[in-house]
This record gives sequence, structure tokens and C-alpha cells, in this order.
Amino acid sequence: MKRIFLSLFTAVSFFAVSSLPAQESPAKKPAKPAAAKPLDHLGKLAAVLEPTRTVVYKEVDGRELVLNIFEPEGWKATDKRPCFHIIHGGGWQGMEPRRMYPFAADFAKRHGMVGISVQYRLYQPDKSVTVFDCVKDARSSVRYVRAHAAELGIDPDRIVVSGGSAGGHLAVATAMFDEVNEDSDDLSVSCAPNALVLLFPVIDTSAEGYGQAKIGDRWEELSPVHHVRKGLPPTITFHGTGDVTTPFKGAKSFHEQMLALGNRSELVVNEGGVHGYLIRTEPLYEMALEKSAAFLKEVGMLDAAE
Repeated sequence: MKRIFLSLFTAVSFFAVSSLPAQESPAKKPAKPAAAKPLDHLGKLAAVLEPTRTVVYKEVDGRELVLNIFEPEGWKATDKRPCFHIIHGGGWQGMEPRRMYPFAADFAKRHGMVGISVQYRLYQPDKSVTVFDCVKDARSSVRYVRAHAAELGIDPDRIVVSGGSAGGHLAVATAMFDEVNEDSDDLSVSCAPNALVLLFPVIDTSAEGYGQAKIGDRWEELSPVHHVRKGLPPTITFHGTGDVTTPFKGAKSFHEQMLALGNRSELVVNEGGVHGYLIRTEPLYEMALEKSAAFLKEVGMLDAAE
């Protein structure tokens, strides 16, 4: 009897448990959005800056490309100010002109230059925009500034072109790659800068450097270290020995070739510095500004008092 009762109890218990509504599995909590990457020193400065004005320098593929201009205090259109013309990086396919606003603004404020941060078409993996197009835009931007120097209050013989990483490559490209030009450009106007300030630039696009995969089989046509020639503008280059994105070896080779050909070149080496090291912290950023300004004074782009 006890066995029958236990069996009956077990069956009832099983039925009771089985007939309970199935518990809903706990709702999955929505994944937390990835925390925003903390801004580095340059990012913090850029976030609160706005240009004095923007000017369209080129219309291509149905879009307008602009120069973000920072005019110094007391600027007049009749001035002949030196110009600090800077190009952002991001592997030719990322970032935006705002990234370099601090350099343009600081050279305007501290040295009376007209600061310009350049917008250019960004590389697309489907090749609708190529690195060659990025180079064309960089060259067009300098041509525009020189052709419109009188209305921009700029001295056409004191145009400094600068850039970081891929932007450094585009800066050098304004002095090289003479066959890479937009069809609409007036080639009678030179796009060669009067001096270059290169920040951890893409300087070698071979397999040992950066960019070969994006440029393709024609990579050597756009590799600065393979096109050093006599008569290039005075150049100061900042590079870290720990840079594995744009390896230091390329910057060293570029510098040595420049000197061997009688060009003015200065290489500021940061031992162990990784890619982008000088924009991460205030001391390194300030060092870059000070050394750049000293170099520009030495090569006549800035007056001693500026």
C-alpha cells in the first residue's frame, strides 16, 4: 500500500511540475555600447575649436571640398601672412579635418600664420576613391591657396604644408608626384610647399612600410622614400623608433637621402615612440609646436619675432 501511495504521489508530483507554464528564459540584457575611447590631448583641444571660416577649394564627383581657415588676430585680406596648411591622417580613409584644428589654430594664435586644415576625399575599399584621388586633392588644395593668396591674406612664398601619418604622406605628395593632378587643376600654379612639417608620416608604401594593400600594384608611384630628389623643400620630420604602423626605418632613409642630395632635412627622433606619440600628451604636443616653429624660423618661413 505504501508503495502504491508513493507511486501515486510521484505521478501527481510529476504531473504538477510538468503542467507548470514553462519559465521564460531571462530576457537578454541589451549589450552595453562600447565605451567611448578617451580623447587624447589633441582630441580634447580639437573638440572646442571652430575655424574662422570655410572656403570651397574644389568641386569633384558632385561634392564640395573645403579649407577650414583659422585667421590670426588682426588679420586683413591685404596681409601677406605665412600659411600653416595641415592635412589629417587616418590611413587615407578615416578621421576628419577637425583632428588637425589645434595645429592650425595654434600656429595662427602663436605665430600670426593663417592656419588651414584640409578636407579631402577619403579612400574607399571599392576603389571609388583611391589614394591617387587623395593625393590629387592635397595638391589641389595647395594650388588653390597659392592662386588665391591675395584674398586669403597669405604670402604665396611662405606656404608650409604639414600632415600626420597618411596626412604626412599627402603633405609630401604636394612636393612630389608631379604627374598626379586633377584634370581641372591649373598646372601653371605650383602646389609645391615652401617647407614641410611631417608628423610620423607614411613615407614608404612598400611592403616594409604602410599602404601597399590600399594603393595596389602602383604603390611605388606614391612612395616618397622612392622619389627623393634634389630641390625638395626644407623638411622637419617627427618620428618614433617604436612606430610599427609607419616604421621608423622609412623616415630615417628619407632623411638620409634628403641630406645626401643637399636638401635641408631635420629628423626629430623619439626613442620608443609609437605611432601618433606626439599628439597624445600636452608635453609632447608642445615640444612638436616649439621645434616646428624654431625650424620654420631657421628656413625663413617665420620672422624671428613671430
